[in-house]
Amino acid sequence: MESHIQAGAPGSAGRTGRSRRTAAALAAALSLALTATACGVLGASPEDGAPTVSGSVTWWDTSGEAEAPHFAKLVAAFEKKYPNIDVEHVSVPFDQAQQRFLDAVESGRGAPDVLRADVGWTIGFAAEGHLADLTGTPALDTDMSGFLPTTTASVMLEDGGVYGVPQVTDTLALLYNRRIFEEAGISRPPATWKDLKGAALKIKQETGADGIVLNPDPFFSLPFLYGEKSDLVDVASRTITVASPDSVRGMATAADLVSSGAAPKPPEKDAYAAMQNAFKSGEAAMMINGPWATADIFSSPEFEDRDNLGIAAVPAGGSGTAGSPTGGHNLVVSAKTENPDASYLFVKYMTDAKQQESTALALGLLPTRTAAYTGKVLSDPVRNSFYLALTKAVARPSLPEGGQLFVALQSHYTAILRGEETAREGLTRTAEEWSTGLLPGYSVER
Repeated sequence: MESHIQAGAPGSAGRTGRSRRTAAALAAALSLALTATACGVLGASPEDGAPTVSGSVTWWDTSGEAEAPHFAKLVAAFEKKYPNIDVEHVSVPFDQAQQRFLDAVESGRGAPDVLRADVGWTIGFAAEGHLADLTGTPALDTDMSGFLPTTTASVMLEDGGVYGVPQVTDTLALLYNRRIFEEAGISRPPATWKDLKGAALKIKQETGADGIVLNPDPFFSLPFLYGEKSDLVDVASRTITVASPDSVRGMATAADLVSSGAAPKPPEKDAYAAMQNAFKSGEAAMMINGPWATADIFSSPEFEDRDNLGIAAVPAGGSGTAGSPTGGHNLVVSAKTENPDASYLFVKYMTDAKQQESTALALGLLPTRTAAYTGKVLSDPVRNSFYLALTKAVARPSLPEGGQLFVALQSHYTAILRGEETAREGLTRTAEEWSTGLLPGYSVER
């Protein structure tokens, strides 16, 4: 599903049409994957006939301590398959990787050959000339038809080049505690934000637990915008839409959850950890989070019985629409790599359907290739639930500045949830900062 903008705004008709076509394509892709897995099909990568390629590859892996050991096993398997290629596997903290990569490529010293890049970074890196175009290289299939449609927008520029290969994808969903729901007399997860507010207040009254905890990270604000058919920007019409009436209405919905008592006021710092800890301890009944959070949740006594965790699509907004942002990571190759052939083979191997299936089974992460959604992958209720949540996924705006949009929004969204700014005030200030800084050529919809 493509990003939405306010009905009647410039370019809205074309974007709405593309949204429906992309949503239909995603549904078709998911259906195709389910059909394939029913037949036991696994898209194993073909032999590439390149055992003589030699050299070294430095890979910056941003996956974190819990996931890196699995990727180290895949690296070892790659080196066994290609004994003439050595891989230096370097773990780089995710919150440092973007700036460290920019510093390295701009200084000409220490840049990796391959980087595990957030989907929000890739287009910006490519536009600055920092990434290799993978079109026609062994890193990339002849086309992108084997990938979920929501994963490809983050690697393709308007020049027709492809600057990365999607490795894992994710989206946000509503996570809820079934025990608390039952204690409060709630039989099903809420389908709209209005219903969620009512359920949260009832939970607080009946059980004493907080109904829902919110994270003021701007990425987690997007379901509230998508629920009003809005977005941060409309790239097609070069319009900043974050302060549009629909966006304001969506953000006001989030703020109302706090001001009404349905959610506690989030802390200014370490809000994600506070949200996660409150939910997994049973102090809160609901939160919006992604598949990466589930391993930690299941480590707590509250969810020792894994069936206690419910997962549903994010609620719909006043428009009747529900939408959740597409996240994930791509493997990209530095434009100035001295070992392109070895780097291309490494990217191909690490993003192959067989390796994606292995990663899903080991870490619970969601593959980007439809062929990787095998019966084994989908037999797990958590992965299956998030897989179905992808039908509500919205591709984030594809523009070079996309990775920086959240920087200005961060402080304002936090202030909005804490009642220190109204939704209109915070979003208007965000739009003004973008228009004078990041996006000077864009108009502002108010």
